[in-house]
Amino acid sequence: MEAITECCCGLDVHQATVVACLLTGRADEKPRKQVRTFRTVTQDLLALRDWLQQAGCTHVAMESTGVYWKPVYAILEGTVELIVGNARHIRNVPGRKTDVKDSEWIADLVRHGLIAKSFVPPKPIRVLRDLVRYRRKLVESCSTERNRLLKLLETCNIKLASFASNVFGVSGMAMLRALATAAATPTEMAQLARGRLREKIPALALALDGQLDEPHRFLLQMQLDRLDQVGEHLAALDRRIDEQLAPLREAHERLKTAPGIDRIVAVRIIAEIGVDMSVFASEATLSSWAGVCPGNHESAGKRHKGTTRLGNVHLTTALVEAAQAAIRKKNSYLREKFHRLRVRRGYKRALIAIAHKLLVAVYHMLRTGTDFKDLGADHLDRTDARRTTRKLVQRLENLGYDVQITRKAA
Repeated sequence: MEAITECCCGLDVHQATVVACLLTGRADEKPRKQVRTFRTVTQDLLALRDWLQQAGCTHVAMESTGVYWKPVYAILEGTVELIVGNARHIRNVPGRKTDVKDSEWIADLVRHGLIAKSFVPPKPIRVLRDLVRYRRKLVESCSTERNRLLKLLETCNIKLASFASNVFGVSGMAMLRALATAAATPTEMAQLARGRLREKIPALALALDGQLDEPHRFLLQMQLDRLDQVGEHLAALDRRIDEQLAPLREAHERLKTAPGIDRIVAVRIIAEIGVDMSVFASEATLSSWAGVCPGNHESAGKRHKGTTRLGNVHLTTALVEAAQAAIRKKNSYLREKFHRLRVRRGYKRALIAIAHKLLVAVYHMLRTGTDFKDLGADHLDRTDARRTTRKLVQRLENLGYDVQITRKAA
């Protein structure tokens, strides 16, 4: 193999230490090797950066192990060409597993240009990504707390969920707070209903008459406080996300023109892939990185079924949520495509295919700066008129008709 980098470094990053192997020398000669170990405290990482700069290092590679690589990346960013590689793709030869051997192996690979560079977004996008991912965790914790509360109500034979479609709406929350304080009778609590729920006041009075004792009221009040606290944190987090999103507002508004992509999903997509599509060679590269395109499995000239690869789970989740909303839009291309695929491939595979198409649309929208344009529900018929005609004739013949068709004059 031909070396292409004259001065490079491989880092084996751990929680407490970083083992660095520096290779220097011309491409046509055996490189000189230096191995040093640094702690992961900031002072030692700064010393690592100074050491690499003094040696004239141009490329530094490391594995994306957990979150341990992130502080190293942040300190070295802007001083050298950083390469974060997938740990599965750069495994060492079996039987040579030591920290020093790992760093030497990584350095040798980067010297020969054999490590694929993983996508690491710029710092503003990384900050937005941290905010958006934590928001998702808060939403999940809120859902968990609501499920616990509903379980508590059923334990106490409070059948509010049987009559109120949204227990945590305005009427439901008012009744829950009254239950926690024991300040009203079931009939009085039923009067707190609003809107169309007031038609069920007699049934609500019976549903709220349960066996809620003091320990249960204590738990109910604590759960309500938790929900209020998470709601306040979500509101504060949304304000901070809007501030971080201000420079990217144009791209955010453009993504919302696509079906199924609302404000939150658009933010999640930008937080994962950014707005600069030049970092991806094509829409196929982006789809493969996200893990929403079919896998390749070819052997002996035959193509077999290939499952989707493991990609960015946060992006995949956002795209699937958008796809589930997009297929509900009537008279749209995505809805028609989904139903055609569902017959042959099943619900889940068809949904992933729609998520793939949405990601391809997002790629071109961000790359070209254009809004989403729906192809229309009849796009598939128009692109393959002969096949559509043959199928319709066949269906009529199966029903017992003799069919003769002539092309309409222009």
